[in-house]
Amino acid sequence: MNTEIIGTNAGTVWVALNTAETLGIKQLKKITKLKDKEVFAALGWLAREGKIDISTDPEDEKELIVTLVKE
Repeated sequence: MNTEIIGTNAGTVWVALNTAETLGIKQLKKITKLKDKEVFAALGWLAREGKIDISTDPEDEKELIVTLVKE
């Protein structure tokens, strides 16, 4: 996986979040049809750019919740 693919996947994840604003990892994988490593690489890209917040689901500490940062 190279940076071009990661960037493209980050765009796909961003579009999904822009529609829903907040999604869990499982939801992101289902909506984007990306694999685990592709989703996590895309999330790293978006986090580095300050576009998302990542937190733990209070009901399930194993699930991460991703929220789009509105500017």
